[in-house]
Amino acid sequence: MSALITITVLALILLYLGLFKASKALLPVALIGLVVALVLSLMEWGANAEPIFSRMMLYDHFAVAFSGITIFSTILILALSKDYFERISSNVAEYYALILFSLAGIILMVSYHNLSMLFIGIEIMSICMYILAGIKKKDFASNEAALKYFLMGAFSTGILLFGITLIYGASGSFDLEMIKQYILNDPAGVSPLLYTGITLLIIALAFKVGAAPFHFWAPDVYEGSPSLITAYMSTVVKTAGFAAFLRLIMFSFAPIQDFWVPIIITLAVLSLLIGNVTAVYQQHFKRMLAYSSISHVGYMLFSLLALNGSSDNAVFVYAAAYSVASIIAFGVLILMQKQVGNDSFDSFNGLAKKNPFLALTLTIAMLSLAGIPLTAGFIGKFMMFSRALASYHVVLVVFAVLNAIVGIFYYFRVIVAMYFKQEDRKELSVPVFFKFVLGLSALVTIVLGVYPDFIAGLI
Repeated sequence: MSALITITVLALILLYLGLFKASKALLPVALIGLVVALVLSLMEWGANAEPIFSRMMLYDHFAVAFSGITIFSTILILALSKDYFERISSNVAEYYALILFSLAGIILMVSYHNLSMLFIGIEIMSICMYILAGIKKKDFASNEAALKYFLMGAFSTGILLFGITLIYGASGSFDLEMIKQYILNDPAGVSPLLYTGITLLIIALAFKVGAAPFHFWAPDVYEGSPSLITAYMSTVVKTAGFAAFLRLIMFSFAPIQDFWVPIIITLAVLSLLIGNVTAVYQQHFKRMLAYSSISHVGYMLFSLLALNGSSDNAVFVYAAAYSVASIIAFGVLILMQKQVGNDSFDSFNGLAKKNPFLALTLTIAMLSLAGIPLTAGFIGKFMMFSRALASYHVVLVVFAVLNAIVGIFYYFRVIVAMYFKQEDRKELSVPVFFKFVLGLSALVTIVLGVYPDFIAGLI
């Protein structure tokens, strides 16, 4: 748990740096600290994992892998933040600290072994995100996003607590292993309270990850929040939510799969259908990304349907592919909003002629999100279809593939605008940090698409 301690201490250090007006040191210290946390996390890979802190947490391969991808994604996102927060407020240290405190909650979410620790992790993460969504105090859209996020988060937290209470009432424990043992002792005599509790937990976590039909807060919150915060929400927060979802299902509820599988199928089908169809009609890049993120939730939900040795790997690879591609997309979006002042699809017209590097990296991101071969996104979707859906009816596979084809349409709108629509435009200035993040993310996307064995099979 060295990474968790490092991140928490790092957040406190940044607050003190802000107190002493050392604003120029905030970003370098944050990045160095996160690199140290990432190294410390990976160093625990070979350790013999056992539940710690009175069986509250389990830092196993699953936790190390998902901690690694969330910390790495946070490093890339913070690298895009140079001069970003300064344009919003003079109190920059608090924003960095809030992101790191939310990351500490995320580490708890991916490594919990007790339902009370899951609740604590979600609340630490959520409270920080409510504030970050509304950091543009004079922006009505940002205020609306923060309020909607808070209200929906409060409702989902109440549902989560009620579900945990019912599960405790049935099994007599918050421990994941004890809950599973209770089910295995008498599968036919499981209390109805447990089934109700499982349903409520699934609904609460569906709220957190933005799965349809509990997605209605996501588009407005994603659009109204500052783009850098939206990038963090749609990658790091979503990855943590799915890791928490998967750990709960795998560790405790696998023996009663017949009960919750229809619920997951319904959520996955609705997420794919609503996310893809609605994204087609969007005229702005950021809102399109918001709806497309709902469709990606659907793909990741499919991995929960077949709980075998590849389910966690499938989610991990898909989350990694989705995260790096989304970081590229939001990085370009931040530049467009800053220098062009607009994120409509028409604002991308002719980008390839004036900024070939930006156009190339964004093209790689769109191809990956669309699931085109030789990109990480294709490997993620391939693992979902070939492993997670292998034991289910072919109709589900065909439905998912058809939705992937719909996704290709709206992702390619951006590519067509950049390369095949001409418009006189000024060349966008690309800072060094952006070049590094976009280039590295594009390289990772291609490498994982060509050599998926680098991370496939880790967990």
